[in-house]
Amino acid sequence: MNKIKYIAICFVVLLSCSKDNDAIIQTLANYTQGRAIEMGAVIACAASDENTGETLTFYYPEAGASNVKFYETTNVDIDENDFKNYIENKLNPEPFFNGHLGKFTQNASNEKWVIITFELDEEIKISNPIRTKQISKPTVWNNEVLINQSQSEMPHFMWEDNPEGDNAIYFQVVSDETNNLLSGTYTYENNFQYYKTGNVVLNVTTQLPPDLTLMKNYNFTLMDVSLDNWVNWVIQKSFVAE
Repeated sequence: MNKIKYIAICFVVLLSCSKDNDAIIQTLANYTQGRAIEMGAVIACAASDENTGETLTFYYPEAGASNVKFYETTNVDIDENDFKNYIENKLNPEPFFNGHLGKFTQNASNEKWVIITFELDEEIKISNPIRTKQISKPTVWNNEVLINQSQSEMPHFMWEDNPEGDNAIYFQVVSDETNNLLSGTYTYENNFQYYKTGNVVLNVTTQLPPDLTLMKNYNFTLMDVSLDNWVNWVIQKSFVAE
């Protein structure tokens, strides 16, 4: 009987240690300990879905990136720069714009800080903290963009500047009718012309954008992103190239 009790106690102790180790492994602090890291190296932001209220976290996976991870805090009332506050949530990423970007979808009941990581060139690449605001400031979705096509095959997109407040930068995507990304750019200004990069401050287009085909359907997507990487405003509009 004593041997059985001893074995049972040992099993409980081992199980407890195993759970403790799992909890440690799940923290961003533990994951990055002793590893080469690069902060701000993952381009990422989050928005709320207009129909479901789910939180959508978008990120740009560089070529060769692997082991993409999603980390989150329990709430927003913590130090968002302390990696010990982030626990891995084993969500599965989904392709966005047919894989040019990635997306995590989450039904979250409270707001939190989120960090996306991936591994590349023997380093852990880490996004800046993302403050979710699906309750306090849900993302506004609309189609309010002016498209000037006076210059053939080079549409000029213009939208209201800082419509919801708290704007830091704008992200624009031009895609074809099957949702393949043709260009992905960031500007501080509230306009972008395909494909002129004079006011582009960051470019995630991996290849030279193709010429648009006259009378063919295309899509324009805009994200108005705040300093803490929340998307305040989204524009989605289809157009026919002229």
